[in-house]
Amino acid sequence: MPFIDSLKRYPSAGLLAVQLLGLLLYPLMETFPSGRTLFQAFGLVVLGAALFVVRRSPWLSWIGLLLAMPVIVLSLISAIAPRPDLVVLTAALEAVFYFYATGSLIAYMLQDADATTDELIAAGATFTLLAWAFAYVFVVCQALLPGSFVLAGGQAAETWMELLFLSVSVLSSVGLSDIVPSTPMARAIIALESFVGVLYIALVVSRLIALSTHKKEHR
Repeated sequence: MPFIDSLKRYPSAGLLAVQLLGLLLYPLMETFPSGRTLFQAFGLVVLGAALFVVRRSPWLSWIGLLLAMPVIVLSLISAIAPRPDLVVLTAALEAVFYFYATGSLIAYMLQDADATTDELIAAGATFTLLAWAFAYVFVVCQALLPGSFVLAGGQAAETWMELLFLSVSVLSSVGLSDIVPSTPMARAIIALESFVGVLYIALVVSRLIALSTHKKEHR
């Protein structure tokens, strides 16, 4: 099938599409009574898409699978019988997996001196993986240090969409978020994500653009 063939040629496009779809679906999931179950199910889809992309990286894909397995098990447990005490552990493991997937995609993009179409798409997919990874770090921080992130009105930012919105805003350096860190650890994490976002644009994205421009000039 053409769609399947396209995914095989450009797996990063599939991951990016799933992540962007999640941005639109997460707010809807929060309004449903069974939203938690839907969230866990969609999270497994994102996890599978990330694993599919990691296979093309020079990094060891079996490590990514080992990191994903406990997340899958805990997500299934939470979907069947919600366990609030597992939220922190699950979020921490998901953060580790997404950071590993991010490193894998960066290694994939930098493994040669040629900027392929899939590698250019991977630049966007890597950004979403980084945003998701830090959002899960925010979840852990908020759970261990309640009130670490607060809304403009003073109430704690607790939903996944609020923390993901903060992560995307910080990583992209647009400064549009109405959520602020209110504890020293939260501020440290925010500062670290800002630094990572700047480095990613300066070192990875700029290199891909330069390679792509060089390729077009020498055709």
